[in-house]
Amino acid sequence: MAVYSDIIKELRKDKKITQKEMAEYFGIKQSMYSMYENGSRLMRIEMLSQISDILDTSIDYLMGKTDVPTPYPKRNKPKDN
Repeated sequence: MAVYSDIIKELRKDKKITQKEMAEYFGIKQSMYSMYENGSRLMRIEMLSQISDILDTSIDYLMGKTDVPTPYPKRNKPKDN
């Protein structure tokens, strides 16, 4: 899965979030997060999904499948009967 690491880095910086803060969120070391962000280590889809939520964008944007950075509208959860 090709993730455009430069997009993640740019969005993170725009939100004034440090690599250390991202790493703490995921419970990993900053050096490990840096490997995800610079593309030297692949991330799981769950992590990519959480990053897209944190950065307020879509996975498609992070993967370079769209030029539209705004996320899709959230789906309404079905009501319990």
